[in-house]
Amino acid sequence: MRAWKLLGLAGILAGVATGAAVARDERVRRHYDAGEIRERLHKRHDEAVAREAAGDPTAG
Repeated sequence: MRAWKLLGLAGILAGVATGAAVARDERVRRHYDAGEIRERLHKRHDEAVAREAAGDPTAG
């Protein structure tokens, strides 16, 4: 019975650790303001258009 309690406790701790990691990642992701996100998206779009114009087979 004690082993099951320890296994359950380990599962709960793993869930808490995963939640903390996800929350930290979310805070880092939300650090960008709208202007920075817009600039990054425009840059990625321009790069994709350039790859497509160059005939890159990986351009989707």
